[in-house]
This record gives sequence, structure tokens and C-alpha cells, in this order.
Amino acid sequence: MYALVDCNNFYASCERAFNPQARNRPVVVLSNNDGCVIARSNEAKRLGFKMGTPAFQVEQLMKQHNVMAFSSNYTLYGDMSNRVMGLLSSYVQDIEIYSIDEAFLDLHGFERFGWKEYGTRILTETMRGTGIPLSMGIAPTKTLAKIANKFAKRYPAYKGVCVIDTDDKRLKALRKTPVADIWGIGRRYARRLSVMGVDTAYDFSLLPPAWVRKQMTVVGERIWKELHGIPCIEMELMPLPKKQICTSRAFGRMLTDYREIADAVTTYAGLCAQKLRRQKSCAASLMVFIHTNNFIKFDPQYHKNIVMQLPVPTDSTLELTKYALEGLRQIYKSGYRYKKAGVIITEVVGAEAVQANMFDGVDRAKHRRLMQVLDHLNSGFNTNVVTLGTQTRDRTWKLRRNKLSPNFTTSVDQLLEVKAG
Repeated sequence: MYALVDCNNFYASCERAFNPQARNRPVVVLSNNDGCVIARSNEAKRLGFKMGTPAFQVEQLMKQHNVMAFSSNYTLYGDMSNRVMGLLSSYVQDIEIYSIDEAFLDLHGFERFGWKEYGTRILTETMRGTGIPLSMGIAPTKTLAKIANKFAKRYPAYKGVCVIDTDDKRLKALRKTPVADIWGIGRRYARRLSVMGVDTAYDFSLLPPAWVRKQMTVVGERIWKELHGIPCIEMELMPLPKKQICTSRAFGRMLTDYREIADAVTTYAGLCAQKLRRQKSCAASLMVFIHTNNFIKFDPQYHKNIVMQLPVPTDSTLELTKYALEGLRQIYKSGYRYKKAGVIITEVVGAEAVQANMFDGVDRAKHRRLMQVLDHLNSGFNTNVVTLGTQTRDRTWKLRRNKLSPNFTTSVDQLLEVKAG
């Protein structure tokens, strides 16, 4: 049996965990630059707040219903995710972290505890340790566990844990699941199946397997088998290295000064380098892009990117910054008001598979030692202790986050203070 554990309204729940005032009020979390709604508590959903709605369009609704709005705090959410996943991993031998708020657990061998009872214990103790509410779906396959999890969220009678452990329960769940909600069925296939009269997961399970394989490839056939209780999708216990790494942000205000844009690009290149080192990879090429704001029609528009090929793949912050700034110099034009810039590692190779260059004059062993020291000094609570000389401390271009909550769990200066009366 497999379990899918999902954090309920994760971003909003992270904010509530450290802010008692938010627990009995509707909560929304806003995107970068406080632009759009990207997370909602159940109360906010019932009030009609939709995902992706621009914040300025719902200002009056927020005031009317006393809604608490927060700027997105990905540092806090990432650390809370790590805490949740750490607790979940203490209850099972194998865990697959599927996303920031979801994880698959392999429950084979735990049947003697009772699926419902053990699932309830996991959720109760994990919520007690983190303050994050969760739901769990348990089933013979990962696809069915996804479906069970939706029922656990939708129906309070399950008390957070839905178990599909009989064929009758499986068929009942399939009949109540729209085909578009099946894990792995994209919009294109969902539309095509709907035209054919295949509206539910049960309808899909009745299709001939040969037709499914021919029309939807082996991926569709795996989904079909999983819906019949035949496990076909293995647990991915080790996250696969990313084939592309991107760091980009919209600026908190429009920028015209090259030095400010260069400061941002330097920061983005450094973040890409950190991500490469974490997964033991190197960049063989990178792309730098800048663009203006399309929505300001009276402004002159400019969009440009450039791909820089590196002579030797590297994960060094110094080298990646050098090539990123060289690319920026080639594409930057004065006279425009820039809204966004970014650095994308377009070609990633394993650090152990780097092909050396006989004309390479860089002391790579020295760079490697320097990066190890840099990562050590900037680890834990001490982020951005050491940066490049080209970076400024006063990042005037940074995101606009006027409703940002403190980093309660990752910054010593922002620890929660509890006063006894």
C-alpha cells in the first residue's frame, strides 16, 4: 500500500502556524511583488477568492471580510516543508518527496498496525510537531492514493485519512472522480476523452487497454493499470537532478540603471550556482534575459536574451557570474525601463562527467575549495554572510513584499518571542 500525504492549504497554514490571529480569519497569500492570489485558506475559498486573481481586484473584498493577506515567504515555506518531510520520514522506511507540500509513503509491511489507525497517528503527530494540517490517501497504487487523498480533503467524515483497500471502495472512488482529476491525465487528453463520453475515472478504466496504449502511449497504459490496482509507478526515493535551473524575479520597481540590473543578475547567477552545487552538477551553458513591462503600453518595449557557452562546465559562482554579466553587457540597452531579468542554466551536466579543456587556464581545484568555504559560511542561519564584491547590500531592486511575515525558523534575529504574563 502507498500513502499520499498532502499539506492542506500549505502556504496559508505556514502563516497560521506562527500567527494565532490568522487562525480564525480568512487568509490569502500573494505572489511576487504582491501581485496575485496564489494560496487561500478554506474560509477565503468560500468567500470566492480565486487562484491567480490580481490583488488590486479583491482589495475591497478583503476589507469587507477582514481577510489577512501575506506576501509569499518562500524561505519560511521551504523550511516548514523540510520539517514536515523529516517527521514523515521517521514513520516509514521509504519516502518520495513529490513537491513542497506532498509526499508518497511506502506502507508495505505496516498492515499489522491498521492502515487507518497508522495513517491517523502519522497525521496527528506530524501536525503536533509542525502546526501544519494534513490529509492522507492510502491505496494499493500511487494513482489511487492520489484519488483517495482528494476524498480525504473533500469529506470531513474521513477525518483526514481515506483508505481504498477493497475493490468496492476502488470502484466507488473511480465513479466519483472526473477524468480530468486523474493524476497524469493532462488537459489535452481530458478534452479528447470527454468528447468520447469518457467523463469519469471509472469510464476510463473500462476502455480497452490496447486502445489506451495506442492512443495514449505507455504512460496512459500505466495509469489504466494503476486505476485497476496494479502498481506500475515506482517510488522515486532520490530526486532526479534538474536538467534546467532558472532564477528570475520581477523587480520591485522599474529599473533603468545598468548597475542595479547587473547587481540583480549577479545575485541570480550566484543562486543558480548554489543549486548546481547542491545536486553535484555543472553548467555547460547559460542564458541571460531582460525585458520591459508589456502591460505598460505607453512605454517603449524591449525583450532580449543571449546564450553563453562556457568553455568548461562549472559550478563556480565566480565563473557563472562572469559569463552572466558578459551576456548582460551584450543585450542591455539604455533608454528602457526594465521590469524583469533572469539567469537560466540551459545545459546541465554531472560534475563527475565534466570534459576538461587543454587550454583552460582556471585553477579549478582552488575554485572548488573556495565554493566549499562559501557554502559553509552561508549555510544554516548565516545566509548571505559572504557575497561577491559586485553585489550590493542595499538591493533596491528586490521584490516588493509589503506584507512579509518574519522568517521565524531560519533567522536568529526573527525568532518568535513568547512572553509569560
